Amino acid sequence: MATRLTTVDLAPLLIVGWQLVSPVTELRVFSAVLLIVATATVVRLVAREFPQRARVLILGSGPMASKLVEEIEAASSQRYSIVGIVDDEGVGPDVPAAARWLGPCDRLSDIVERLRPTCIVVAAADRRERLPMQSLLEWRVKGILVEDALEFYERLTGKIAIEAIHPSALIMAKGFRNHGTAQTLARIISMVAAAIALVLVVPLLAALAIAIKLDSRGPVFFVQARAGREGRPFGLIKFRTMHPCAEARSEWVIDNVDRITRLGRWLRLFRLDELPQLVNVLRGEMNLVGPRPHPTSNHVVFMERIAYYGLRSSVCPGVTGWAQVRYGYANNLDEETEKMRYDLFYIKNRSLWLDARILFETVAICIRGTGASAVRHPSPSRSELASVPPRRRRDDRAPFPMPSQAVRGASST
Repeated sequence: MATRLTTVDLAPLLIVGWQLVSPVTELRVFSAVLLIVATATVVRLVAREFPQRARVLILGSGPMASKLVEEIEAASSQRYSIVGIVDDEGVGPDVPAAARWLGPCDRLSDIVERLRPTCIVVAAADRRERLPMQSLLEWRVKGILVEDALEFYERLTGKIAIEAIHPSALIMAKGFRNHGTAQTLARIISMVAAAIALVLVVPLLAALAIAIKLDSRGPVFFVQARAGREGRPFGLIKFRTMHPCAEARSEWVIDNVDRITRLGRWLRLFRLDELPQLVNVLRGEMNLVGPRPHPTSNHVVFMERIAYYGLRSSVCPGVTGWAQVRYGYANNLDEETEKMRYDLFYIKNRSLWLDARILFETVAICIRGTGASAVRHPSPSRSELASVPPRRRRDDRAPFPMPSQAVRGASST
């Protein structure tokens, strides 16, 4: 078992810190040496507590297990390694995880004894009679973590597997701090920050407005009806980045590349076209951080096609969001569904710390100039889970429909 940090382990740091500020000069050198030794001890203990690569044993071989294998292998951080898969039905040869099958569930104890995984992730589709509960309990009390696949997937990827989750799981889940004090505090911070930012960028806004007017025909601002909190429409303000178009087109960037102006490409690249939305924040229509609002024309369609899409309206939309910094822009319904996984993660785990992280990553994206229509963190494979509908229960109703086919007219933001 991993060694855990205690106050005893940290006590040398406290003592050395006191000595370093002590007026006794003779103790300074000795204290510095002790500080180095104590720091090395803490680093060693932290390394034991959080190993470089946790060894994961997956219990189950369905779509969720395959998705976990793909996500773990595609992860850039390499925090986890897969030791194998245990399941009674085995793994078909056409499944990516086929080569990792170790045996049936009744051999779980022998497999764990031999491989000594760090954690066992339960991804079995039917858990009523197939799970080896006694073996799982025995290894859990021996120090091996046993974790649900959906929770592991959420922690691993920063998104929620909406196709595999039931409303009851969301109802009983912790989080969803989207009302009361949390909502009020987020609103106050957004308004104060937006007011300060507007004062600071007024010269830049004026310069960009003049440049847009000189670069191409058309208005300086682009105002579009978007769906806000509880689905209420509002006019989202952006700098115009495209030539006006009389013909009917979708709003995905991929269908409008030929319309983007010369200046518009630079504005999109550094996200400068989004700056006028600070006015939307001051109006109370948006926060700095939240799910990106979609056009009202798409709101009803997405409600019908994307699972749990209605939950996006439970929070105030944002100038930037978790889906924006983790995934980027969407150009079809599958990509909109992928972004919904990130949006649901944000709605469930919303906090001031997460908002601060999103703002920091947004600033980094703007400085690097990696905005535009790029997809930053694509899913390794979006088709396998999407093709398997979730098991329905009596309490699962239509408010959370599953996506079926692509639609036209979706927002690129």
